Amino acid sequence: MKKLKIGIIGCGNISSIYMENCPKFPHLELVACADLDEKRAQAQAGKFGIPKACSVEELLSDPGIELVINLTIPKAHASVSLQALEAGKHVYSEKPLAITREEGKQILETAKRKNLFVGSAPDTFLGAGIQTAIHLIEQGEIGVPVGASAFMICGGHEHWHPDPAFYYDIGGGPMFDMGPYYLTALVALLGPIKRISGSARISYPERTIRSKQKEGTKILVSTPTHLSGVMDFASGVIGTITTSFDAFGGTSLPPIEIYGSQGTILVPDPNTFGGPVRIRKCDEKEFTEVPLSYGFAQNSRGLGVADMAKAILGGGNYRANGELAYHVLEAMHGLLESSEKGTHYFMESTCDRPESESKVLQFAKE
Repeated sequence: MKKLKIGIIGCGNISSIYMENCPKFPHLELVACADLDEKRAQAQAGKFGIPKACSVEELLSDPGIELVINLTIPKAHASVSLQALEAGKHVYSEKPLAITREEGKQILETAKRKNLFVGSAPDTFLGAGIQTAIHLIEQGEIGVPVGASAFMICGGHEHWHPDPAFYYDIGGGPMFDMGPYYLTALVALLGPIKRISGSARISYPERTIRSKQKEGTKILVSTPTHLSGVMDFASGVIGTITTSFDAFGGTSLPPIEIYGSQGTILVPDPNTFGGPVRIRKCDEKEFTEVPLSYGFAQNSRGLGVADMAKAILGGGNYRANGELAYHVLEAMHGLLESSEKGTHYFMESTCDRPESESKVLQFAKE
């Protein structure tokens, strides 16, 4: 089997799981990693047996590297992805695809001009949990879907994160931090979004870091920290979403629920790959857990890379693609714009609902 040679740019915390998982797919060959801090790249290369640690410039100029996994901070996603595309390399980026809609469009247009592939996290919707929920919907187990709700509610990251200021800057907040998981899962379950209305606020203009490293440091908040929206899907389903960093007492709400004419599905946390998946039909008194019917229930970040690489090597579609990522990016901005203007936001983009199965499963080592 031909292998696709891969380089990773960005060797922070999230890079470890990608470096751990890439060798599990025999069609992926991780050959290099780079970071602005070359010592960090060298440490990760040594830990995971990666042949080369180098500068970003050296990685991008290496003609042997065919695909770049972009794991830089969100504000750098667009610039690094564009550099990689201009260097003739396919790109898979961590979420979000970009910070602005303009940057997102530029990435897609550049990839099209260069005849290259673009993919983006999250790929959690490819895991056993959400794929099982999709299968139940496709099999008509809850009849016709009519509604959905999603909740990501917590008290913010300043209580535990060593350096949480970027979560409260433009491009951060609960929607841009965690919204991609929830919106991507909803699109995978129900198809593209047509119209959005939203309300958003900065509840507390200043936050105080509670973690030890910078305890007591004040953060000025520049982006909404509590957002609620209503989404009209092209299929006719009406969905709601709330994301918040302002619920200091936590929540008892489920991550995602899908309501159908014959029952309800409780969808697992879209920031994970596994279950549980629960269903309650209209003639039943309680929810029952459904056995997961697909693989990849553990942390399988990099599955989207493997799916994209399969398409690069052998043709066909891949599911965590740029069009899906851009649609989610536009939806997040649409919620903010609706709140600011006091009007509905009508989506300009659309995308295909990702296929529910892929031969990528056969590439995974048992």
